[in-house]
Amino acid sequence: MPDSKPKHAPESAYRATLNMPDTPFPMRGDLPRREPGWVTEWNDKGLYKKLRDARHGAPKFILHDGPPYANGQIHIGHAVNKILKDMIVKARQLEGYDALYTPGWDCHGLPIENAIEKKYGRKLPRDEMQARGRAFATEQIAQQMQDFQRLGVLGEWEHPYKTMDFANEAGELRALKKVMQRGFVYRGLKPVYWCFDCGSSLAEFEIEYQDKGSQTLDVMFPAADPGRLAAAFGLARLDKPAFAVIWTTTAWTIPANQALNVNPELEYSLLDTERGLLIVASALVEKCLERWQLQGKVIATTVGAKLDHMPFRHPLAHVDQGFDRLSPVYVADYATAEDGTGIVHSAPAYGVEDFNSCVANGMKVQDILNPVQGNGVYAPDLGMFAGQFIWKAVPLIIDALRVAGRLMDTRAITHSYPHCWRHKTPVIYRAAAQWFVRMDEGEGVFTDPAQKPAQTLRQIALAAIENTSFYPENGKARLRDMIAGRPDWCISRQRSWGVPLPFFLHKDSGELHPRTLAIIDQAADIVEQGGIEAWSRLSAEDVLGAQEAQSYTKSTDILEVWFDSGSTFWHVLRGTHPQLHHDEGPEADLYLEGHDQHRGWFHSSLLLASAIYGRAPYRGLLTHGFTVDGQGKKMSKSLGNTVSPQEVSSRLGAEIIRLWCASTDYSGDLAIDDKILARVVDGYRRIRNTLRFLLANVSDFDPARDAVATEEMLEIDRWALARTAALQQDILAHYKVYEFHPVVARLQLFCSEDLGGFYLDVLKDRLYTTAPKSLARRSAQTALHAITHAMLRWMAPFLSFTAEEAWKVFGGSGSIFLETYWKPAEVDEALLARWQRILEIRAAVNKEIENQREAGVVGSSLQAVVALAAGPEDHALLASLGDDLKFVFIVSAIELKAADALQISVSASSEHKCERCWHYRADVGQDAAHPTICGRCVSNLFGDGERRVHA
Repeated sequence: MPDSKPKHAPESAYRATLNMPDTPFPMRGDLPRREPGWVTEWNDKGLYKKLRDARHGAPKFILHDGPPYANGQIHIGHAVNKILKDMIVKARQLEGYDALYTPGWDCHGLPIENAIEKKYGRKLPRDEMQARGRAFATEQIAQQMQDFQRLGVLGEWEHPYKTMDFANEAGELRALKKVMQRGFVYRGLKPVYWCFDCGSSLAEFEIEYQDKGSQTLDVMFPAADPGRLAAAFGLARLDKPAFAVIWTTTAWTIPANQALNVNPELEYSLLDTERGLLIVASALVEKCLERWQLQGKVIATTVGAKLDHMPFRHPLAHVDQGFDRLSPVYVADYATAEDGTGIVHSAPAYGVEDFNSCVANGMKVQDILNPVQGNGVYAPDLGMFAGQFIWKAVPLIIDALRVAGRLMDTRAITHSYPHCWRHKTPVIYRAAAQWFVRMDEGEGVFTDPAQKPAQTLRQIALAAIENTSFYPENGKARLRDMIAGRPDWCISRQRSWGVPLPFFLHKDSGELHPRTLAIIDQAADIVEQGGIEAWSRLSAEDVLGAQEAQSYTKSTDILEVWFDSGSTFWHVLRGTHPQLHHDEGPEADLYLEGHDQHRGWFHSSLLLASAIYGRAPYRGLLTHGFTVDGQGKKMSKSLGNTVSPQEVSSRLGAEIIRLWCASTDYSGDLAIDDKILARVVDGYRRIRNTLRFLLANVSDFDPARDAVATEEMLEIDRWALARTAALQQDILAHYKVYEFHPVVARLQLFCSEDLGGFYLDVLKDRLYTTAPKSLARRSAQTALHAITHAMLRWMAPFLSFTAEEAWKVFGGSGSIFLETYWKPAEVDEALLARWQRILEIRAAVNKEIENQREAGVVGSSLQAVVALAAGPEDHALLASLGDDLKFVFIVSAIELKAADALQISVSASSEHKCERCWHYRADVGQDAAHPTICGRCVSNLFGDGERRVHA
């Protein structure tokens, strides 16, 4: 078919007459080079302060920052956490809230002490450790702050909160006083998790479980009163030596054994064997004999209750005088017949159940044996095991039992065992005099009866959970289960770099000084002026006076670090950053951290707020997963699968990290690697290219002068506004519940299908070929201008740099973050439904055009002539578009007919191609002065312009 391109007319003759789009918004983002400039501008112009001024008096939204630890460069997990927080705060800001975000840092505690000790040696004087700890944390915060800002995070960077700020250290002491007055603090000797590497007790939150190799032991405890034992089994006498046989996986606790436990309701058998008379649970007789490779028969049985307080001797009593003691039987429900022998050996210093059982049966706390020192070495007075590190002593203990004739069996096993969260080394339970926050009934020190709540702390915290919103919802059960089952909270630590417990203990009685509450106030005032160092430098004489000081010892314990961060709602939200204070009290709208914080910051904050206020410090809790590589493996330096946010920012731009974070479902683990980032880059380009088209095509549009009233706009433009308004409803609903990946998915779909695949494609002819100021073009620009307004605000929370860049090009004043969401008219549902069917028919037509293109019948869709037969409803719908129907389908001609069902036929046009608009039309060349263009182009250029109604 001949093409209408006269030889005498160059192809570009009419290009200058087209309204070709132009914009300074570049196709390439050049993000690594340009992003730092935005960070500098935001800081130099005080953007965060401007945001506060802009929302002065508006309802507040407070996301309280869970302080990252001031130790080491940020990793990709930090980036996820801070970006999620930033997206939420920005989304709420755009919603019209005064959305406050004050970043914080956790500054005290063991990791910093470890870093100092690695560099300067162990056992540093307290004042040196504190000085170096403060300097180290300050240095780390400066680096982390720079990295967080590089990620595009907006916040109160000039005045962050730090747990080591003097005012916050003082606030923590005042929070402690409040918890004491409410009756929740007591001192007790009881087993707590103890890490030898830390040299300190650990909280439940600081424990993780890993596999550990151990030796099981079946050990014989000789009966100390054979006659009484015989009677318990209904026998006149015992003809052989009798032994209670225990089974344990903690050989190192045998030297500290002080009791045995049996279940009062279980049946126990007396076995006659070549090793003597052996007592085990009846249900385990066969397993035990098989394990010990013995023959034996049951000569009598009894229930555990009849063995209560039956005396046995330590298995090494006849070997070492230091072990010559009784080990009485106490009944306890935790002795079961599930494994072992049904008899449990009890070392009360090294197990909570053992401790409780022994104390309940009359054992005095001062009589509990505690030979394991804080460094894991047995005390010098422990006879044959003195001075041994407990793990290394295990084979020595086993050998000693074997030689003594008390070992029945030993085997190697691998089992789940508590480890230190930081050092990844095994921990033990170890009895130590510590300060605790009580979960259940009991008396506290210095309780004010007028302030003591009627409920226990556990009850208050569980009720508070019911009044908290969780994102995702499964976090509720997780936190509830942890609170329901947790033991009392040990809040004291034996370290230097932390907020002191300002206590003075009587040298004889161990009781607190009677003026303790006033001393806490005094300590808080001192710390507020000079930090914890000022209190540490004071002696007992300085505080109590010379006479009283002779009777009291100044405590050197500190509050554990979870008390530091857990109490920040008390002093940060209420005092040191009063702008974060809600009218109804220091309560945040949201806490957001990784799901491990159900046992960490979420947990400690809930307990302290419940203890002080009787409610949670947050209205909502959001948890996100951990970062993993593309195969779902945990990231580690040894595997070489880590992703550095600093490296990605310098190579691809922080915007790509932000878009990856936003497009990933954070409720599970977040996978990231180079392949995943490459897909994110492609998605970013699609969004950026759409923005560029929008900005270019409204570059000459002044809404005050050129906007078209809605009722005068072309129908397809009104559809575009309705579609945008409907999408915004969807997007804002997801933002409301902190969901970002559906927003990104819908935005990308909107760009690629609604806009790129349809509306913008249809619009090009009208934008480029109609008169610059025509109603047809201004109608399109009115819609595009509104869509750009909407899109920039939707994407601003996650594509912050790009939105800010585009906003400047768009002609916006100030920052995009000073704006609020686009306010559309009501969604025209009927219009959307009408065009939904048109789009369905268009998709069918496009499919047939593509078939004919592949067959070589047509080239571009504009070369196609479509014969379209449709049923009554579809025919009426399509016919209502009149001559504009061809523009909707982007073809040169449509022949519409009535039929029973949809029928589509595509052929090539026999008309000439207009050099200007590229449509194939019969009127090309009818104007002799313009032989290569069509009649509508002549009209658009030199006449009244074509009339467009629908598209």
